[in-house]
Amino acid sequence: MDVLIVGAGPTGLFLAYVLARLGISVRIIDKTSEPGTTSRALAVQTRTLEFYRQLGIVDEVVRSGLEIDKANLWRARNRVARIEFGRLGDMHTPYPFGLIFPQDEHERFLIDRLKEVHVEVERETELLGFEARDDRVIARTNRWTDEAAFVAGCDGAHSIIRENLGIGFGGGTYDHMFYVADTDASGPLVNRELNVSIDTSDFLAVFPLKAEGRVRLIGTIRADAETAKNLEWEDVSKDILKALQIEVHRVNWFSTYHVHHRVASRFRSGRLFLLGDAAHIHSPVGGQGMNTGLGDAMNLAWKLAAAIRNRAPMRILDTYEPERIRFARRLVATTDQVFQFVTRSGPLAGFVRAHIAPYVLGTAFRLLAVRRFMFRTLSQASIDYRESALSEGRAGKIRGGDRLPWVSDPDNFAPLRSLDWQVHVYGSPSRKLTATCESRGVPLHVFPANDFARDASFLVRPDGYVALADPHQSAAALERYLDSHELRS
Repeated sequence: MDVLIVGAGPTGLFLAYVLARLGISVRIIDKTSEPGTTSRALAVQTRTLEFYRQLGIVDEVVRSGLEIDKANLWRARNRVARIEFGRLGDMHTPYPFGLIFPQDEHERFLIDRLKEVHVEVERETELLGFEARDDRVIARTNRWTDEAAFVAGCDGAHSIIRENLGIGFGGGTYDHMFYVADTDASGPLVNRELNVSIDTSDFLAVFPLKAEGRVRLIGTIRADAETAKNLEWEDVSKDILKALQIEVHRVNWFSTYHVHHRVASRFRSGRLFLLGDAAHIHSPVGGQGMNTGLGDAMNLAWKLAAAIRNRAPMRILDTYEPERIRFARRLVATTDQVFQFVTRSGPLAGFVRAHIAPYVLGTAFRLLAVRRFMFRTLSQASIDYRESALSEGRAGKIRGGDRLPWVSDPDNFAPLRSLDWQVHVYGSPSRKLTATCESRGVPLHVFPANDFARDASFLVRPDGYVALADPHQSAAALERYLDSHELRS
C-alpha cells in the first residue's frame, strides 16, 4: 500500500479521502469497533468548507449542519457584546459563516464519502508496533502485518506512533474540569446563535444544534465535585443556567473532561507523520481543534500524492512540518491565553472577567476592523505559509504562501477542484507565459483584472495557497520555480 492511516477520526478520514481521490492506495485502521456517537467538536470553519468545496462535498455538509454567524457575550442576564460575522466574510469567502456540524455526524459523513471511493475503515484493528526503514515502514497490527510507503499517525492525544518515536509532547493540563452535555432545552438563549457567559466563577457556552430546541452546553463542574468519580449532570454548577434562564428538559448524553494544551516537538520522523490531536491539542476556544487537524490532512495529502506519483521529489514532504507546526504553536499559545483568562480562579480574576472585560470587549466588537480580524482568525482564512520553502514572490498585497483571495465573479475558486497546480492571471496573460504553461502542462486560468494584483500571475498549489506571486508575469520566473522544485505534470 502507499499510505497507512492510523486513526479514523475526522483528520484520518479526510486524509484517506483526499489521497484516494488523488489515486493513492490507502488503508485506514482504528481500534474502536464503531464510529463515535458523542463528540465535543462542533464547529466547521470557513477554510475547512473551502477545502471541502475543492473535493465537491461541501454542499451536503452545509445542508447537514447549522449555519451560525452571530455570537453573544453575556454577564449574568445582561448581553454585553454581540458579534455578527456573516457580513464580514462576504467579500472574502463563499462561506461567510461558521457551521455547527457535530463530530460524530461529521465522521459518519466522511465514512460514507470514503465508501464511494472504495475505502473501508478497518475496525478493531490496533497498531501494535512498526519498523521504519529507508524505503518503507513495516506495520504490525493485532490482525495483520503489512508494509507501507508512508504512515500517517492520526491516532489522537495518546498516539502510539508519537510515543514509539519518542517525540516530545510539551504543554500541560488546565486545573478545572469541564463538562459537555447534549440537551433539549428552552429559554431566551436557545435562539440558534452562539452564546457565551463569563462570570466571577462560572463559565458556560451554549452551542445551537440543528434540531429545534437542542443545544450543546459546555461549562464547569462544581469545585467540590471535581475530584469525584463517575460525575453526572447533577454535579454541574446550575447557578449560571438559572441566571441565563436556561431550562434543561432532557440530557441526551453527558461527559466530563480536562482540557490540555500541547504541541509535539516534531510532526515527522522519516516516513511517519503526525496529524491532528496526535500532533497538537488545545482548548476549545474558537472551535479550532478539529479544523486544524483537517488542515493538516489537506496540507500533507497533496504532497504525499506528488511524491508517490513522482510529480515532485521526496523533499516536498519536508515542507509539511514547518508549515503546520508554526501555526499549531501560535494557535496553542493564543487559545491558552484566552482560556486561562476565561477560567482563572481568584477574586481579582473574577472581578476583571465579570466587570471589566465585558465592557472592553463590547466596545471593541463595535469596531469593524476588530470584527473582521476576529472573522479571519476564527475562520482560519488568515493562515499563511509565507515562511515556507515553497513560497516565493509578492504581487500587490499577495505574497507567496498566502491563501488565494476569493473573487466571486467569475469564481476563481472553481478551478481549484482539479486539486492540481495551476496559474492564475488577473488581467491579460502574456504570450510567453501562455506558451510556458502549455509546454509545462500547467493549466492557465484567466480572470478579469481586479484590485488585488492587476496583470500579475500566481502559481497556485493544489491546496489553494499561492506558491509564486509574480507582478511581471515572467515566464522565466515560472520556469525557474518549476525547475528548482522539480515539479512535473
